[in-house]
Amino acid sequence: MKENRRESIFLGGKRSRLKEFTSVLSILFEFIYGFRKLHFVGPCITVFSSAKFGEDNIYYKQAREFSKLMANKNFTIMTGGGPGIMEAANRGAKDVSGMSIGCNIELPKEQHPNPYLDFNITLEHFYVRKVLLLKYSYAFAVFPGGFGTMDEFFETLTLLQTNKISNFPVVLFGKKYWSNLLEQTEIMVRHGTISKEDLQLFLVTDSVTEGIDYIYKKLEKRHGASIEVKAPRTRWWFGERL
Repeated sequence: MKENRRESIFLGGKRSRLKEFTSVLSILFEFIYGFRKLHFVGPCITVFSSAKFGEDNIYYKQAREFSKLMANKNFTIMTGGGPGIMEAANRGAKDVSGMSIGCNIELPKEQHPNPYLDFNITLEHFYVRKVLLLKYSYAFAVFPGGFGTMDEFFETLTLLQTNKISNFPVVLFGKKYWSNLLEQTEIMVRHGTISKEDLQLFLVTDSVTEGIDYIYKKLEKRHGASIEVKAPRTRWWFGERL
C-alpha cells in the first residue's frame, strides 16, 4: 500500500523540483530493472485477460491451448502473472516445457503469482509495465477482461494507427464477449472518428488456430520467412546471467 500511495502522490499534481526529479529517477531505475530482467528471454507472446475466470471457463481452456501451441513454436509466454486466464496462458506454456514469465503490477489488492511461472517481475508504474510488455512482445493475444485489458488493447491500436509500431499482430478472442465493443467501433467509423481501415488493425476470432495463423502471417511481413530470433549473450562485466 505504501508504494501505491507514492504513485498517487506523484500523479496528483506538481511538486517541488527535487521531488519530481526523485520520481523521475525512480521511474528510470524501474525501466533499467525491467530491461535487465527481460533482455535474455526469447521472443514473447503476451496474453492479456481477466483474473476472474476459473479453469472450467471456455476462455481459460482456449488461452491454455493457444499458449501451448505458441510455446511449441519456441515463443516465451508472458502474462500479468496472476490467476484466471493469465494462469491458463502460463500453464499452457509449461504443459510443453516452454518459457513462462509474469510481468505484474503493484495494486491495492495484491494478486499472488500463479504457480506456472519461470520467473515474475513486479513493477510500480503502469506506464513502465506497458512499455516493457510491448517492447519484448511479438504479438498480443487479448482474451475477455476488464478495464486493464481494454487499456492495453486500445493503447496498442493507437500505436498501430499512428505508425509508432507496425506489423504487430493483435488478436481479440471471444466474439460474443466483445460484441458490444465491436459495435462501438462501427459507430466510430460512421462518425469518422476512426477509419474503416483501422478495423483491420486487429483480428477478432473464436478460433485458436485462426489466431495463430494470423499472428504468423503478420510476423512474416515483419521478420521474413524465418521469425526465429536468437537471445542475446550474457556479458560477465555487466554481472548478467540467465
